[in-house]
Formats: sequence, C-alpha cells, structure tokens
Amino acid sequence: MIDAGERSWFTIVIEKRAREFLKKIPIKTRRIIVDKIHGLIQDPFPGGNKEKLDYPHPPAVYRLHVSRSFTVFYLIEEEEQLVKIEKNMTIEKAHKRYSYRNS
Repeated sequence: MIDAGERSWFTIVIEKRAREFLKKIPIKTRRIIVDKIHGLIQDPFPGGNKEKLDYPHPPAVYRLHVSRSFTVFYLIEEEEQLVKIEKNMTIEKAHKRYSYRNS
C-alpha cells in the first residue's frame, strides 16, 4: 500500500495480480511504473496519460499509460479515497486484449 500522508487525497492499493506482474519485470522498469502509480495519489482522474474507459457496467475502469510501453488499469473509490491498481501489462498486450471494446 502506498500512502502519501496528510497532504494527499488517495491511498493506493496494488492488487495481487498487479504486484505479481511488477515482481517479474526489471527493477528499473518497475521503478518507472511505480513512480507513475504514485502520481495517482494526488490526482487519479482522467487527463494526460490517464483515461476513463468506456465500459457498459460499473465500476468505472481507468487506464494509465506508462512510457509508451505499459498500461496500468485501476479503479477509483472516491468515498474511501482509494485507488485500486487491478492490472498492469505491456501496451501491446493491452491493445490486443481491450481494443475490441472500443470498436
């Protein structure tokens, strides 16, 4: 869990599947992804490299692109001030797996 203390808005929880992905990648790449995830503490909402995906049912899923190489999928629980990192994957895999939803 990542928490920025009193100055931040949201607490980050990295779910098991996302943690397992992070453990398998090189440490330098992991640091880059974790730094971007850490940025969600202050503002997890769409803008820049963050986008709300178009899903027909709740909860809303958001996507964060990292360095044109990876995609992080996450949920925002506003009332609990919580961001849940659900999945990470290469951007190529994300496009193959989820591009049909936007067709």
